[in-house]
Amino acid sequence: MIEILYENKNIVAAVKPAGISSQPDMTGGEDMTALLKNQLKCDIYPVHRLDKVTGGVMIYAKSKKAAAEYSATDENRLYSKEYFAVISGKPEKSAGKEENYLLFDNAAGKSRIYETPVKGAKKAALEYTVTETVCRDGEEYSLLFVRLITGRTHQIRAQLSHAGYPVLGDGKYGSKTKCPLALWSHRIKTAAGGAELAFAKYPPDIFPWNIFDVINKKEMKK
Repeated sequence: MIEILYENKNIVAAVKPAGISSQPDMTGGEDMTALLKNQLKCDIYPVHRLDKVTGGVMIYAKSKKAAAEYSATDENRLYSKEYFAVISGKPEKSAGKEENYLLFDNAAGKSRIYETPVKGAKKAALEYTVTETVCRDGEEYSLLFVRLITGRTHQIRAQLSHAGYPVLGDGKYGSKTKCPLALWSHRIKTAAGGAELAFAKYPPDIFPWNIFDVINKKEMKK
């Protein structure tokens, strides 16, 4: 059963489990559009996407018209998308901004970073804050609060890795830790549909999320 955070005649905000595709793909496995359609007994259309290995809040539309409206809203940056990410170690600065250019390499299945414009690459920007750092079993881990300024394929994963802080469990982008990808879509705000709405969900009670007081006590500032 998919957890539903909000539903009206136009949209549904739901929690995508990590490991389930946000929409149909070539693997032919379970996907959120089919699961929601079966659960809610209505048409479901994707508005945006999350990587299969990433869990958290997503918005889906119930009609093609609503999907177009909310997709346009996303493109116009009237969305605010905020994530939690866990990294090894602790960044030198308590907050930072990454801004460069991303080009997805289909053969490698990952995004490449460029500091200057190249053909086909798109500008990508995000901001992050170090929310908490803990030491567990001799290892140091930091919880980052990430706000997307743009939305590119594998953006957070690629940009944090490029900055020297690969997301925990992300072997594709350089992490040496064996665990589920520690990236979570925490909160989405939107002004589409004539009203400002916000939907939030904290990560599950598993490693590495459960080693942080911010997650356990759910004391993140709004």
